[in-house]
Amino acid sequence: MTGSEPAPDDRAFVDMQPRLFAVAYRMLGSVSDAEDIVQDAYLRWRRVDVEQVHDKTGYLIRVVTRLCLDHLRAARTVRETYPGEWLPEPLVTEDATERLDRDVSVALLMALERLSPLERAAFLLHDVFEHSYDELSQTLKRNQNSCRQLVSRSRKHVEQVRLRAPVAREQGEELAKAFFKAAKSGDTKHLTDLLARDVQLHSDGGGKIIATLNPIYGRDKVIRFFAGLARKPSAPRANSWTFCWLNSQPAILNREPGGSLQATSLKIENGRIAAIYMVRNPDKTRHLGELLSE
Repeated sequence: MTGSEPAPDDRAFVDMQPRLFAVAYRMLGSVSDAEDIVQDAYLRWRRVDVEQVHDKTGYLIRVVTRLCLDHLRAARTVRETYPGEWLPEPLVTEDATERLDRDVSVALLMALERLSPLERAAFLLHDVFEHSYDELSQTLKRNQNSCRQLVSRSRKHVEQVRLRAPVAREQGEELAKAFFKAAKSGDTKHLTDLLARDVQLHSDGGGKIIATLNPIYGRDKVIRFFAGLARKPSAPRANSWTFCWLNSQPAILNREPGGSLQATSLKIENGRIAAIYMVRNPDKTRHLGELLSE
C-alpha cells in the first residue's frame, strides 16, 4: 500500500491490518512471514468486489488463516528438519502490558508449534480471537463438531503454558539487566539468586550459529552452562547491548562477534527467571538491528 491516505476500498483493510498480523504471527511464529501473508491478503482484497463482502472482518481473517495454513503445509518439511530447537522470531512489543490481541509469549508460540496447522488455527480463532464455532466452521471448512474437537484437543496442550500476570516493567528491566551481566561474567552466586530452581534454557541457532541443540533444565545445569561460557578465552563481552521488550517479555538484545545479533528474552514468575529464550539464528534477528545503538 502506498500513499499517505488509503483509498476508500482499502479503509477496512487498513483498520484490520494489526489484527490480521496478530493472527498470522501466531500461526507462523515469524514476523517476516506474517508480514508477507498480510501483504498477500491485501493483494487478494484488491481483486474482490468489496461491495459484495458483507462481513469484511470475517472475510479478511478467513483469507489470512487459509493463507497461513497453506504456508504451514508447504513448510512442513522445513519445520520437521530444523536443526536444533525452534524458537519463534522475536516480536518487538513496547512493554509488558501491551496486548497484541492478548498473549504472544514465547511459551505460547512454542506450544502452538507442536499442534497441527488446523489445531493451531482452531485454538487461535476460537480461544484467542473469540470467533464462534459457526465462524470457525466457515474459515476451516469443517463442521462445527469437528471444530469443537480441534479446539478441545489444542486447548489441552496450550492452557498450561498461557502467560500469567505480566511482570511489572521496572522489575522486568531490573531482572533482565542483572541476569545479562551475571551470565556474561559467570557470576554463579548472582545467577543462583536470579534463577528459579526449575529454570529452562532454550536456544535457537538455526544451524547457522552455535547454539544448544536441546533445552537445558534446572538451575544448576543452566548456571554451569553460563559459567563455562564465561571461562572461555574467546567469550564475548557485553560491549553493545540494550534492554527491550520482546513478545511482551523483558529481553536483552546484544551484538555478537562477527556482527550477528542475539535476542534473549525471559519468562518471569514469582520474582525469578523461569525460562530463558536465546534466539541466535541471524535470519530471525536481523529485523531487530535498529533497536541496538551502534
